[in-house]
Amino acid sequence: MARNDDDKMSREEAGRMGGEATSKNHDKDFYQEIGEKGGGATSRNHDKDFYQEIGQKGGEARGNNGNNGNGGNSGGDGKMSREEAGRKGGEARARQRDRS
Repeated sequence: MARNDDDKMSREEAGRMGGEATSKNHDKDFYQEIGEKGGGATSRNHDKDFYQEIGQKGGEARGNNGNNGNGGNSGGDGKMSREEAGRKGGEARARQRDRS
């Protein structure tokens, strides 16, 4: 157990233990509901540019995990790269938000 100098529980340990206790007390529906609430709040607080940026960053991050430099897609197989999928997902989410 992580302790600090005065033998108190660290924030990291307290957070881990709290998360474990919460996971034992709640089911999948609970986590879906709080995820939807958080997503709704994020949607109200951010604009189209935010979603495009995180979609692009997500695509780039996933793309950097590939070994061939093109987002994990070997090319020529008709599949979209991860970077492109992330960008398109961000743009689609921004369009959804604009309509609401």
